[in-house]
Amino acid sequence: MKVTKRNIIFFIITVVIVYFLGAYQLPYYIQKPGGANPLNPIVEVSEGFESEGDMHLVTVSGLQATPIQYIMAKMFSYQDILPLDQVFPEGISQDDYMHAQLQVMESSQEAATVVAYEAAGEDIVIDYNGVYVVSVVEGMPAEGKLETGDRIIGIDGNEIKESADLIDYVDTKKKNTVITIEFVRDEEILSEEITLEEFTEIENKVGIGISLVTDRNVSVEPEIEFTSGNIGGPSAGLMFSLEIYDQLTDEDLTNGLEIAGTGEVDYEGNVLRIGGIDKKIVAADKEGIDIFFAPNENGAKNSNYQLAVNTAKDINADMEIVPVDTFEDALDYLNQLQK
Repeated sequence: MKVTKRNIIFFIITVVIVYFLGAYQLPYYIQKPGGANPLNPIVEVSEGFESEGDMHLVTVSGLQATPIQYIMAKMFSYQDILPLDQVFPEGISQDDYMHAQLQVMESSQEAATVVAYEAAGEDIVIDYNGVYVVSVVEGMPAEGKLETGDRIIGIDGNEIKESADLIDYVDTKKKNTVITIEFVRDEEILSEEITLEEFTEIENKVGIGISLVTDRNVSVEPEIEFTSGNIGGPSAGLMFSLEIYDQLTDEDLTNGLEIAGTGEVDYEGNVLRIGGIDKKIVAADKEGIDIFFAPNENGAKNSNYQLAVNTAKDINADMEIVPVDTFEDALDYLNQLQK
């Protein structure tokens, strides 16, 4: 073929268009169904018992949209397109956000461990070491004074053992109150005076603009190891706790079934609402899940459970959707399957 100036220009334009459609990142974020991964390779209790079936961790996939991905998300169901600033808080980069999500995942695994070991009657010791700063909100009073990774150990002379201690204390204060934060950075104990401000998006709520995670040292016997990779967020807490309990006890909790679910679990075993449950139902259906646990939110209207049921009907999913408010609810349901 004869190479002409016109052909060269056409080729360059084509390359530019293809690049734009496939690689240029738009200011939008796409959330869509992810996977339903077995937890056996992720959670390992030393000398734990094996089961015929599997517990599954269900995920939502997310990525910044290119033009092609944006068009495809418009065409397919259960794919949400969100403005980027709705996903990543102002002043927090995507890297910082992902780092925070991984730390939240670690906290979720820790809570699940506590719940499961206590339920199984195994040895567990918890030491509280303070509260870690996960992120600092740009433009809020803590900016320039606290940093990600600082470990807060006191406020106005009061010892801080867990994040609830700090949050509850600040909730008793008013706007423009000056508090003194004592924290550890690079093995040095420091302190900063910080003035409380109101949050613009939350009425009558004051703070300094940080997100927190409690620094607990949880020691268990038998030992446990997690290998969750780059999966972040708190929503796998319930399924982690069920998998850990299943490995700790000799009865097969799965009863040979494929079991999935979602919901953050706190240290008391309560199952809390999460986002993206409709997409998780789609992911679980593709994996052939038999039973799916969904946060019931004490029967609230528009609960995670109700949305899960509606989604399952919409896609004709052949799985049992089970409402749970606590870890014990899920455990009782699985135990009765064995009778």
